[in-house]
Amino acid sequence: MVKNTAAGHKKFWHSFRFAAQGIGAAFKSELNMKVHCAMTLVVLAAAAAFKLPASKWMLLLLAITLVLGTELLNTAIEATIDLVSPGLHPLAKKAKDTAAGAVLLTAVFAVIVGIYVFYAPVMDWIKGLMS
Repeated sequence: MVKNTAAGHKKFWHSFRFAAQGIGAAFKSELNMKVHCAMTLVVLAAAAAFKLPASKWMLLLLAITLVLGTELLNTAIEATIDLVSPGLHPLAKKAKDTAAGAVLLTAVFAVIVGIYVFYAPVMDWIKGLMS
């Protein structure tokens, strides 16, 4: 049986602070994280401007979460590899390249989702401009 203690609650809430610090550290140190966050703002602004339905918002938020989450994991993997293998090693390269490949895969997925979500509204907007 788990007891609810003040120390347990404090530890629980501290875990959120540590997670936020990790996100902040990745944002400060990783150019790709900054790029992904900037693109997130552009995509969310476009979604609001086109007044997309909730279902399309959910697709965008899923893609955004996958990309940002994968970028955070990539950053953690790279930092760990740098700690345990500061020199060049083929397995370190493989681990880093594979983690970067996971980010690329989710970013490509996000682009496909963006095309799917924005194609019709953008085409309608362009048609409106031309008429």
